[in-house]
Amino acid sequence: MSDDLLRIGRYSFRSRLFTGTGRFRDFPTMKAALEASGSELVTVAVRRLDLNAKGEESLLNWIPEHMKLLPNTAGCFNVEDAVRTARLARELWDTDLIKLEVLSDPKTLLPDVELTLEAAKILVKEGFTVLPYTNDDPVAARKLEEVGCAAVMPLAAPIGSGLGIRNPYNILMIREMVKVPVLVDAGVGTASDVAIAMELGCDAVLLNTAIAQARDPVRMARAMKAACEAGRDAFLAGRIPKKLYGTASSPIEGTISGT
Repeated sequence: MSDDLLRIGRYSFRSRLFTGTGRFRDFPTMKAALEASGSELVTVAVRRLDLNAKGEESLLNWIPEHMKLLPNTAGCFNVEDAVRTARLARELWDTDLIKLEVLSDPKTLLPDVELTLEAAKILVKEGFTVLPYTNDDPVAARKLEEVGCAAVMPLAAPIGSGLGIRNPYNILMIREMVKVPVLVDAGVGTASDVAIAMELGCDAVLLNTAIAQARDPVRMARAMKAACEAGRDAFLAGRIPKKLYGTASSPIEGTISGT
């Protein structure tokens, strides 16, 4: 729907599919996939970006001009590093947008919710539009909303796992418990995962590896775009209730009876 805008803080987006820049085999493939996705917001890991690279050697050179940057604090395992990285991003790109990641350990890459909350409080007070990566925990999501985050980003499954949404019921509870947008982040493997997230009523999906590591990233990006749009339409249309027994799609009243 042309008027179905997603609003996050003071920002508005027509596309509800957000993408990333990591793990592509080369920059031309990344650019082609980003364009095919229809995404308007792309996340960049500040700590992994080579700021000395220039021209075609710079990742930033290959990001389509229409896309807004969402810097992230990937690779941070404590509050101090996350806050420092967010401040650096603001200085580099003059943006208040930040995807906040404070991870618990390098093996699971699961978020440390306690530290994420602490960092979120600091960044919100400093005027950032904070989008925090968090567990699929309704209580944590509500606390992040209460400290002023502009959205919450619960994981579908561990980062890069491709397992899809492991606990749709928690995602449903998060959607019911918070008023800010809910963006599923991490664990998406294929287009059907995106459709399911949107059918659950999520406001958007952020993904990276599922496109970047696909055999054909550009084709997968197109599939993700279509799935996101289809899932959103299905949610807005309202699915039929599930029933244990069959129900005839054509009524039998008034039909010709046999002799």
